[in-house]
Amino acid sequence: MNPQLANRETETARSLSGNLAKLGLDVQTGVAKTGVVGLLRGAQPGATVAVRAEIDAVPIQETADVPFKSVIPGIMHATGHDINAAIVLGTAFVLNEFKDRIKGNIKFIFQPAGEGPPEGEEGGAALMIKEGVLDNPRVGAIFGFRIWPAALGDASLISGPMLANSDSFDVTIKGRGAQGSQPQDGIDAILLAAQVVTALQALVGRSLDATDPAVLSIGKIEGGTKSDLIADRAHFEGIVRTLSDANRKRIPRLMENVIKGIVHGGGGEYTFAFSEDIPSVTNHPELLDLMLPSLNDALVDRRVSLIKPQMMADDFALYGQRIPALYFLLGARNPRLPAAALYSPSFNPDERSIGLGMKILCHLLLDCLEQQTRLEKSGE
Repeated sequence: MNPQLANRETETARSLSGNLAKLGLDVQTGVAKTGVVGLLRGAQPGATVAVRAEIDAVPIQETADVPFKSVIPGIMHATGHDINAAIVLGTAFVLNEFKDRIKGNIKFIFQPAGEGPPEGEEGGAALMIKEGVLDNPRVGAIFGFRIWPAALGDASLISGPMLANSDSFDVTIKGRGAQGSQPQDGIDAILLAAQVVTALQALVGRSLDATDPAVLSIGKIEGGTKSDLIADRAHFEGIVRTLSDANRKRIPRLMENVIKGIVHGGGGEYTFAFSEDIPSVTNHPELLDLMLPSLNDALVDRRVSLIKPQMMADDFALYGQRIPALYFLLGARNPRLPAAALYSPSFNPDERSIGLGMKILCHLLLDCLEQQTRLEKSGE
């Protein structure tokens, strides 16, 4: 009910750290600005495993009629990060009851800026890693997840690439201003931008292999100053999502060819910036094979689904570049309410997913810890 935006999650962090401290865990605050890390030390030595939850909200006005509706105007947990954090915190409470029987350590990582840091700031998984969240003690494997508008309690995942590479682009088109009644005296930046936007939408469908998915979306466009003036400037921004490195490298080249041809052909100039932001979330095949029985044990009468890769993204991928990682989607659709997608102002997850998520994480973390500790003892 009290969501906070990326790198501003101070009250959220205070609540989380206070609860972890009550358990007697080793607690670090101020990690990557507002992040919190709790370390549960088992009674016996062993390996260390970790689980991550994001804690930031998004700038959307909530319209869902739910008991936990946001009381902060214009901000809500439309991606379920509040549920994620509750699941991980609840898991810490449960496993702390068994610490006398735990061999090794469990890190509970509460990460700010999961939706990306504000412009001009560092944040998220990259800064958490930079500040040593995977060290002291060294983490051998990490788990991540997000709730998903699928059947309550179902878990979905796949071996290898599961979520897309996420990149962004920024285009500015420069024309020449003129009076709207005399367009021949100007170079219309808005008209050029409209042609570029239309052409870029066709690029994915007509220039790429249809069996290798990619998405190009333009989410922001602006230009002009007055209705009766030819605009001398237009600007738009968007994202590209890919599953293969080949497409990730090829698309910006194709984009610039399209932009250059249209803009220069119309007498204008342009700037084009493309940023490779987040790599693909990739599930470690061996870790998945080891943990699949644990998932099945935790779910019992529910389903583990092996799904196709999804085109959304998550900076959890950065942890997976350093250590074995496993990521899954947890169904949280409320059957009593109308279905609503992530990022919808009416997003309405079923709170029963919290208990189900805790059960899954308890199984995964304990079983993985046992496997990791066994491998360390054998010297593998």
